[in-house]
Amino acid sequence: MLFMATIMLIRPPFSLIMLVLELPGQDPELVKKIGSATALVVRAAGIKPLTMLFHHVLRSAEIQDGVDVCYESYSEDPEIVKQMTDIILRLQGEIPADSRKGVPFVGGKDKVAACAKHFVGDSGTIKGINENDTVIDKHGLLNIHMPGYYHSIIKGVSTVMVSYSSLNGTKMHANHKLIAQFLKNTLKFRGFVISDWQGINKLTHLLLVMVPFNHTEFIGILTNHVNNKLVPMSRIDDAVGRIL
Repeated sequence: MLFMATIMLIRPPFSLIMLVLELPGQDPELVKKIGSATALVVRAAGIKPLTMLFHHVLRSAEIQDGVDVCYESYSEDPEIVKQMTDIILRLQGEIPADSRKGVPFVGGKDKVAACAKHFVGDSGTIKGINENDTVIDKHGLLNIHMPGYYHSIIKGVSTVMVSYSSLNGTKMHANHKLIAQFLKNTLKFRGFVISDWQGINKLTHLLLVMVPFNHTEFIGILTNHVNNKLVPMSRIDDAVGRIL
């Protein structure tokens, strides 16, 4: 069994954690134990992290900068990827029985916020090329690539990270239909929708934008867009409401 939790970025007060699991067979209880252990160890480090969960359903060998990143997929079987979402219940804690669907839940000082990524279909790109286009019909999207996200949301996942890749010719960071309408409204996700690293150039209905450089410039530009009514206040209200 391979179990690896790699700290990708530590910059107080937040850290990004990449969690990669390779399990023999299907053992949901073992998955939950690993989730509990990971949450405890990460919090013991004194950081407030987002723990990344890969919901890729591998349909093509993905190549990124010449490196095969198939390890970012739990399986080529959507059912196994769906089962792996049980780890959320121990990373974040068991959600209360009266919890509303889609509302994030992190239960206690020994738990961490989980992030489901990369939304959606990034492991089905043409020729497996990173950031390439995934061409698929609605039935295939909902039955192959979407189940992991749906089951993460009903288990209270805190954040969803959007993919660099495209879906049927539209960059996911700019996919209003899937992010604003489907993820937020149809699936009723009430947590944070965040960009991937430097995803600002592909921006749409995201709450947190990963701007590692020139963040003050970004704030000024966004403020100017709001003042000039290029960005509606409803977008700001949606983002602030999710934080509150």
